[in-house]
Parts: sequence; structure tokens; C-alpha cells
Amino acid sequence: MEKFEKLTGIAAPMPLVNIDTDMIIPKQFLKTIKRSGLGVHAFDEMRYLDDGSENPEFVLNQPAYREASVIVAGDNFGCGSSREHAPWALADFGIKVVISTSFADIFYNNCFKNGMLPIVMPQDVVDVLMKDAEKGANARMTVDLENQVVTTSDGEEFAFEVDPFRKHCLVEGLDDIGLTMEKAGAIDSFEAQAAQSRPWV
Repeated sequence: MEKFEKLTGIAAPMPLVNIDTDMIIPKQFLKTIKRSGLGVHAFDEMRYLDDGSENPEFVLNQPAYREASVIVAGDNFGCGSSREHAPWALADFGIKVVISTSFADIFYNNCFKNGMLPIVMPQDVVDVLMKDAEKGANARMTVDLENQVVTTSDGEEFAFEVDPFRKHCLVEGLDDIGLTMEKAGAIDSFEAQAAQSRPWV
């Protein structure tokens, strides 16, 4: 998993509330167990028209937001079924940060496990960040995880909270496997002792 320390990028405004995981990645794309390749299907039903062409009104199809790495979203982002494919699809598209007033618990947890940073902010702050995102590609938002600050294109700063352990995992680029491998020495030592004390196992 890539380390996350500081990101400066385009923020896409997505004020719709209750964007659920089926909207993020529809059920017909859940057959794969690969994390890559789902980005093209992210927000599929909103992003494409019935004939398969792009919906020009959808924010991520607009030229200013095609390279967005941050989403400023409406309340209760990631609600619905507990599919890990949702953060997979967002990450594969290039989204690294989602900012909202609230997230569904399972989606929120899955973001951290997949190298993404979900940030909870009060409504008045989200409103400011949403307006900043609406400025388009020329307005870059900065998310500093180490100092836990979001900075708008105008230099306005907003602090955010994040669990220290989850912050550590993102900054160090540690997923569940990475965390286990940090204990590789202790695991090897245990297995060596176990092999001596219980050679029949």
C-alpha cells in the first residue's frame, strides 16, 4: 500500500446525500476479486448514458474534474451494502480522499484498509470546501495527513481528526498484511521455538 503523507490535487464537488456503495460500484461489477480495473466502472449509472456514452453532466466526466483526487461529498457517503469494491473502484479511478459530514461505518473502515483517507468535517466546513471544489481544476486543495489539516485554494485551513493508529497505517503505507509483516521477527522466533518444543507438529 502506498504511503499517504500529503496530497495536493483537484477536488470534485459531489453534494448529493446518501451516495451508497451501489452507486459507487454497481452490483454487476462485483464478480472480480482484483482491486485494479474497477475505476472505469466507478459511479457507472451516473457516469454513463444508456447507450454507453459518457454523461456530460456528471462531475467526473467534466474536463475540470477528470483528474480529481479528492471528493467533497454530501452526508452519509458510502452507505448501503458492505462491498469493499467501493473503495477499490474509487482508488482505481484516482481518488485518495473523500470529505463528508458522515460516512457509513463499514465503508469508512474499508477506506483506511485500501490507502484512502475519509475525513469527517462539520457541515459549515464541508460547505466551504464544496464551494472551493466548485472552482474547478485551477483550484487545488491540499490534504496534510501528518498535520491533520485541509487547506483550500485560497489558503483557508481546517483541522480534522483521525484515529492515531489509522493515521500511522496510512503514513507508513501499512495494510493488514503489512502490519503482520512488521511482526515477522517475532513470528519467526515463535515458529522456531514451536518447532523445537513440538517437533511432531
